[in-house]
Amino acid sequence: MDKNLKQGPTTETETVETVTTETAKTEKTETETVAASTTPDPFTDLSQIRLDQSFADTCGVKKLLTTIPVRKPLAQDFVRVHPDPEYRGSFPIIDLKSEREIYLVTRQMAPALVGECVPVILFTAINRQGVVFIWPVRLPGHDGKTSTWHQSAHEAAERAINGWVRVKANMSLGAYDIFEAEASLQKPEWPDMPFNELLRIAFRDRLVDRIDHQVVKRFKGLV
Repeated sequence: MDKNLKQGPTTETETVETVTTETAKTEKTETETVAASTTPDPFTDLSQIRLDQSFADTCGVKKLLTTIPVRKPLAQDFVRVHPDPEYRGSFPIIDLKSEREIYLVTRQMAPALVGECVPVILFTAINRQGVVFIWPVRLPGHDGKTSTWHQSAHEAAERAINGWVRVKANMSLGAYDIFEAEASLQKPEWPDMPFNELLRIAFRDRLVDRIDHQVVKRFKGLV
């Protein structure tokens, strides 16, 4: 067929369909324009995008406590100590200062590590950011001797039971300076977990409970 042949005249049906299509496009464009003009700018009204305070409750989110540091309070932190006596106790530990790791020692293993493990009180503590940690405070040894460092740390922990305190080492004094919060700060939210479970998390993989433990081998020069 000759390509130059002209197509036949447009039928009435084709004309109607074309007009209908163009009208639909126009109406769609107008609808989108109106919708865009009536949608509030979320950055003008942040309530449109800000999470409600009850968001965690309404969506069923619960923060899991999977890591608990074992350490002294940081010098910049105000901390509290759990007021329940069930959340503290005396235990033997080994402090590997060069590795900044603290190991809990079982009662059966403690006699085999005399001179290496030391007695401490393990306090359950928390800072204002909600970070729960275990605070070890040294107890007097078998000879009954203690130091101003240990005495001041114990005093700080006792004060932290009833109020927010900050603890900072004073090298010239040879003890910790204790600062109490001047404002009435909000009470901490303690985890709903018993003390033994807190210790289980805190000392995960750091429990000296057998003679062939790597820490014991280290002191015997076997590793």
